[in-house]
Amino acid sequence: MNSVVLLLSVVCLGVSSQQITDSQRLFSIAVNRVTHLHLLAQRLFSDFESSLQTEEQRQLNKIFLQDFCNSDYIISPIDKHETQRSSVLKLLSISYGLVESWEFPSRSLSGGSSLRNQITPRLSELKTGILLLIRANQDEAENYPDTDTLQHAPYGNYYQSLGGNESLRQTYELLACFKKDMHKVETYLTVAKCRLSPEANCTL
Repeated sequence: MNSVVLLLSVVCLGVSSQQITDSQRLFSIAVNRVTHLHLLAQRLFSDFESSLQTEEQRQLNKIFLQDFCNSDYIISPIDKHETQRSSVLKLLSISYGLVESWEFPSRSLSGGSSLRNQITPRLSELKTGILLLIRANQDEAENYPDTDTLQHAPYGNYYQSLGGNESLRQTYELLACFKKDMHKVETYLTVAKCRLSPEANCTL
């Protein structure tokens, strides 16, 4: 009897370890993809800033600090402490909403076409990866909303009219918000990935 229990324990442990390994692999891919997107966002924003006069940069930065991004409608942790307290599933859900909110407006990002053309398909790939991670982790929280009720940012007309022919302020805001949101997603996915390694230090 004891040998049977031991065998079942070993089998269950093996299945659990395999699931963790698969999740870690998916998380690694997702983190790598969002890190690349964040770097692209930084480069686009930096290129745009370098094309401005010093006074234009100062005024636009001042305005942006008082403004908000469309994705601010998606409720997310207010600081690093709340981020660390959030569940893996919550961080994944927020990340999904943020990434999805940029699939359409990413087509209007200013910058070199070679950079811009990489962004929208990479966002779609990242969204698919996050969705797989959400489904894999939903068993951990029975009362958590399913993928059909994930948060979505209400577009309105905030981003849909933005493009290369719009004002400097609109272009600046679009690029700054994209950079800000990719940094958020990178942080959330990195923390969520770290949770799979109990011995790891997930301090931000």
